[in-house]
Amino acid sequence: MAVSGKNIFRVFQQMRRGDKPVNIEVAEPIKVEALDLDAQGIARLVPNKEEASQGQSGKVIFIKGALPTELVTYTITSDKARFSKAKVRNILKPAVFRAEPKCKAFGVCGGCTMQHLDIRAQVAMKQRVLEDDLQHIAKVKPEEILRPMGGPTWEYRHRARLSAVNRSIKKGTVLIGFHEGKSGYVADMLACEILPKHVSDLLPKMRTLVMGLSIVDRMPQIEIAVGEPEDAQSDDPTKSRPVTALVFRNLKPLTPEDERLLRAFADQHQVWVWLQPKGIETVAPFYPETGKLCYRLPEFEIEMPFKPADFTQVNHMMNRALVSRAIRLLDVKSTDRVLDLFCGIGNFTLPLARKAEQVLGIEGLESLTTRAKANAEHNGLVDKASFMQSDLFLVTTETIASWAKAERWLMDPPREGAMEICKALAELHLQQSDLLPQRIVYVSCNPKTLARDVEILCHQAGYTLSSAGIINMFPHTSHVESMAVFDRQQTHKPLI
Repeated sequence: MAVSGKNIFRVFQQMRRGDKPVNIEVAEPIKVEALDLDAQGIARLVPNKEEASQGQSGKVIFIKGALPTELVTYTITSDKARFSKAKVRNILKPAVFRAEPKCKAFGVCGGCTMQHLDIRAQVAMKQRVLEDDLQHIAKVKPEEILRPMGGPTWEYRHRARLSAVNRSIKKGTVLIGFHEGKSGYVADMLACEILPKHVSDLLPKMRTLVMGLSIVDRMPQIEIAVGEPEDAQSDDPTKSRPVTALVFRNLKPLTPEDERLLRAFADQHQVWVWLQPKGIETVAPFYPETGKLCYRLPEFEIEMPFKPADFTQVNHMMNRALVSRAIRLLDVKSTDRVLDLFCGIGNFTLPLARKAEQVLGIEGLESLTTRAKANAEHNGLVDKASFMQSDLFLVTTETIASWAKAERWLMDPPREGAMEICKALAELHLQQSDLLPQRIVYVSCNPKTLARDVEILCHQAGYTLSSAGIINMFPHTSHVESMAVFDRQQTHKPLI
């Protein structure tokens, strides 16, 4: 069904009354004004007479596949009282920063929604998101905007969780890949451009493998973890290739024939097969029985062994740059004691231990704390790096006192942010406590919770936002990784 511009308001009225047609093609061109973080173009209809008489703006249309400055026609897919959603139909005037998507699954797979946007425009957009959130939520402007950090834009993802589903409606084909956009369905994909090529090439081969298993309908997930080669310069291919682990989620026990197929697959493709029969604690190597996954931070002479289920950054090269910048900005002295909050397996803690006198890493999960201690021993840093388990979402001034004074803090919280820690710092500020660190470097994966915590630190805890900027850790996605530096304000009066 197609409608012209003069009939579009009648269509919206019908949809609101409960008569909900879908795939309404709108022939009247519209100009796209902005882009949201889901990479949908934002346009606005000219207000009708009733809206104009009430001083209202026209209805907002979110158009999938459209970019700012473009003139497009579109197809309405859903309607709500305040906005409608649509998909682009024809691009009459393309944006100068439009790019050709590299992945054949683009538009179906929900993983990389920004491939049609030039990478430079992606970075600029993410920087703008951070600055806008700081301005509107925190009411703070950084004294310095850090230069955005970027790296490889393809084959960068060294960790992934793929879904597997047996689709009998497609002649028994097993689909292995990421979910479709905002859907429970798995995308029909035979390659993935953000995975290392040797892993992407395994996708169709894993389909064949799972199809041959007796538990084909009871293996819903395959976790991928890629570690660095044992020796990238070696002439021995067994030492110079990346170590790749595949964790198969088996909800039923394997038969002897299943085990034979998995071993043969591991031998043929030089991968390390793990199994997960129940919860995350049951993840264990299957074949071969031993091996080593690790990533390295050469600047600090650190090697970080990890297990496939451990939380690590998915982008190894950008993680090196992230750690380097964070430690440089923290400006650690050899006499400093440092706290690393939400330390994980020691990604920042161990490099910090190369610079500081002492580092205490604090993590909420016992399993990660155990791994961090093992990594400190592996790198010969047990005398300078210590670790403890503590719930960092239940922090009080007494909790911080138990950690003892540290001149510098590094925080790398999950998406929820570090609000309770920031509130406790605000209370210590009111008490004029000497437990407050002089500098904090805050690494964030959610600009909104970062901005919320910035508001507390700057308006209640006596800190200045010295600098902030983004790291393009996940190219072609809406994920915004950022870093902020806080300095303790001088509260004493100058001598006259």
